[in-house]
This record gives sequence, structure tokens and C-alpha cells, in this order.
Amino acid sequence: MQVAIVSDTICPWCYIGKRRFERARAGRPVDLAVEWRPFQLNPDMPADGVDRQRYMVAKFGSEERVAEIFSAIEQAGESEGIQFVFDRIARTPNTVDSHRLIEYAGQQGVQDQVVEALFRRYFEQGEDIGDRAVLAAAGVDGGLDQESVGSFLAGTDGAEHVRRESEAASRMGISGVPCFIFEGKYAVSGAQPPDVFERVFELAAAAGTDDSADSPRPAA
Repeated sequence: MQVAIVSDTICPWCYIGKRRFERARAGRPVDLAVEWRPFQLNPDMPADGVDRQRYMVAKFGSEERVAEIFSAIEQAGESEGIQFVFDRIARTPNTVDSHRLIEYAGQQGVQDQVVEALFRRYFEQGEDIGDRAVLAAAGVDGGLDQESVGSFLAGTDGAEHVRRESEAASRMGISGVPCFIFEGKYAVSGAQPPDVFERVFELAAAAGTDDSADSPRPAA
């Protein structure tokens, strides 16, 4: 079964969604081929990123509101074994390079491992995943060769592909992430509980492949 996960590397709910999807997958004997696809929540983000606290206050209106949002995410993360350290994240980065790295990791067969490393370094260690040295380290964490991944990140290969993919996802109607697309037909939006994914596994498996489908339709 083909599953495309549309995600952004700075989205905490994408990390939580990954954990919940993994729990559902572990509980079902389903053979899955998973591909991570890029989405930019902030396509106009400066190349060097911005101060995270100022960005969050501008987005949500006040420091008090930001604290409330972080608290809710932290509680959800704890239930999935994730220890968010929002107070240690200094900058909100541009995510093009992190998505380039994920695409490269997919070509090397270690995409999921590199996605995991990026989430962990950003959300649990507070590192700047807009920094290419941090990105290279995440790539090595995920199983990539240090010299090769450093050379790749030094260039711009894949940057335009990331932008096109993100724009294509928006045209499909995806406005928030994570979004899990099963067999190109059924879409699960958000970090849903494992039982939701389990039901969609069954739905997609029972329906089989329908090449006539033009775009994914909501399953949850």
C-alpha cells in the first residue's frame, strides 16, 4: 500500500502524527511503501529564518496565546514519547534545505530515518535545521554518508522541486499538515489517533487501486 505523507519539518503536529501513524502501522500487518513529500507552511520565509518568539507572537497575537498553544502541543507530545523543548528553539527556519535533504534521503533509501532525525534535532534538541551543518548531522544520524550529504547540501539541487511540490499540494486543497494520502485516493488530515489510520488501512486495502481517481478524498 502506497502512503504519501505531506509534511513540513517545522510542524510539531507532523512529528506527533508520525508517531501515531507508526503506532497504527505496528498494530496492523500491512505492507506499506511510505514517501515523505514537502510542504512549506511559510513559503516566503527569509533564507536565514526569523526569530521564533517574535514570529510566533506575530502569528498568534500574544505571548500568552503562544504559551497556551505550546502547552497543548507539549501534552500531546508527551503521550507519544516526544519531549518538545520550544524554549530552546531560537529561530524558525526556511525549510527548503531540510526538504531537499529528505528528497535526497529518499533516493538513498533512508528517508524515514532522516525525517525522524530532523524532527528530533529541531523539536527535542532545539537545533536550527536551517543550518546546513545541522542538516548534514541529521543526515548522518539517518544513515547518509557525511561527505556525500555535505556536498549535496552545499548545492541547490532539488530546491525548485521542493517549491513545485509544495505548490502542487496547495492546489490539491492541502492547507495544513500533516496530510496522509493512501493509494492516491484517501486523505487523512492532521495528527489523528492510531485507530483512524487503522480504519483507513482497511478501507484502502478493501477498495484496491482506482486509477480513475483525480485527487485524494477525505477519509477522516
